[in-house]
Amino acid sequence: MKKWLATAFAATSIFALAACGSDEEATNNGGAEESDEPVELVVGASNVPHGEILEEAKPLLAERGIDLQIELYQDYIFPNTDLDSGEIDANYFQHVPYLNSVLAEEGNDYDFVNAGAIHIEPIAVYSQKYDSLDELPDGATILMRNAVGEHGRILSVFEEEGLIKLDPEVDKVTASFEDIIENPKNLNFEADYEASLLVQLYENNEGDAVVINSNYAIDAGLSPINDSIAIEKSESPYANIITVRAGDENREEIKTLVEVLTSEEIQDFINEKYEGSVIPVTAE
Repeated sequence: MKKWLATAFAATSIFALAACGSDEEATNNGGAEESDEPVELVVGASNVPHGEILEEAKPLLAERGIDLQIELYQDYIFPNTDLDSGEIDANYFQHVPYLNSVLAEEGNDYDFVNAGAIHIEPIAVYSQKYDSLDELPDGATILMRNAVGEHGRILSVFEEEGLIKLDPEVDKVTASFEDIIENPKNLNFEADYEASLLVQLYENNEGDAVVINSNYAIDAGLSPINDSIAIEKSESPYANIITVRAGDENREEIKTLVEVLTSEEIQDFINEKYEGSVIPVTAE
């Protein structure tokens, strides 16, 4: 009797171990059912054009097994704080100089990296009063955003149009108002405004000219190409990027996201929809 019980117990144990081994193997291999499940990827973005571009990419990513969830933001602060806290997996709204300025701010301990450049939004100057920068009067007031990382970019537009001259020994990306060495029209640059308020200032006819980021301009129905009195050149180094926490740039889902966003399908969409107001970055 004892021998029979021992034999039965041994057989049961072997069966249980075999079953556990099968479960473990399925877990280690991801399992057939698990491998078929789409991977959720949450990306924070500005509404236009970033959100629109992501919507266009959504079905292409679904074909690659990625369920893209888009979180829209109306400011430039929370996309980074939410990325840092892990509420989103990536954000798509900022360019490298702006990201670098955020990382350099005292008190920020973000550990972010650039996972890939997607498009360029040429920044432009708008005016209700004048049809060109040449028409600006002496002492004209230029309203612009309060982000230090954008100042060199904006000043470069005015230098390209011949209204000011910057110190040639200064990097244009990091140039500041102190680096203006010639200002024959005594232009007054007021960098006191949140980016989201600039369209309203333009519509209220405040200042002599207003510098507006293209995402806000397009969202408000303005055409950077047709409605501006000056626009940044297409060789701008200010490409908008996919930003992730350090190390996540190696995640397959992030690599696939960048690959799709720089694909021919998305580049064609950007060119056709925005007609030069947004310029796609060609994948390397």
